[in-house]
Amino acid sequence: MNEEKFQKAIFAGGCFWCMVKPFDTQPGIKAVVSGYTGGHTVNPTYEEVCSDKTGHTEAVQITFDPELMSYEDLVEIYWRQTDPTDASGQFADKGSSYRPVIFYDNEEQRQVAESSKLALQNSGRFKKMIVTSIEPAESFYPAETYHQDFYKKNPAHYSGYSKGSGRIRFIEKKWKDK
Repeated sequence: MNEEKFQKAIFAGGCFWCMVKPFDTQPGIKAVVSGYTGGHTVNPTYEEVCSDKTGHTEAVQITFDPELMSYEDLVEIYWRQTDPTDASGQFADKGSSYRPVIFYDNEEQRQVAESSKLALQNSGRFKKMIVTSIEPAESFYPAETYHQDFYKKNPAHYSGYSKGSGRIRFIEKKWKDK
């Protein structure tokens, strides 16, 4: 396998447990890793990130084959997993560690993210402003092993959390036509 053809994308959209499956199940995805990024603490733990003192947010790092899955398509999948109008967190999870962010790896990704955000704002799908941040990618720290592939390891807990947090209901309401 030619490793050089793969690219990375990093998205923060609230609880990282809920951000893995929508990407992991797509063609061209090599890996989706839950982790922490955007802060100042080196190798933070889950407890440290949840304290809101590290500056990090929960995120997923996606390794993808751009010949099979474009970055543009990944950004579109991202929008359909989040409430882009809530800068204080996502659904039941509030605080800076749950803020919505698209972390870009290069100028092309930044331009794609900015254009997509503007298109979503202009679409009229949301009455409020789209407040998702678009920021340069920084060091990404994989989360503890028990957080990885949570939807596979703990399907009942994952399903209950996805529904109980309000995420599923929101997605069904806002994106039923997609």
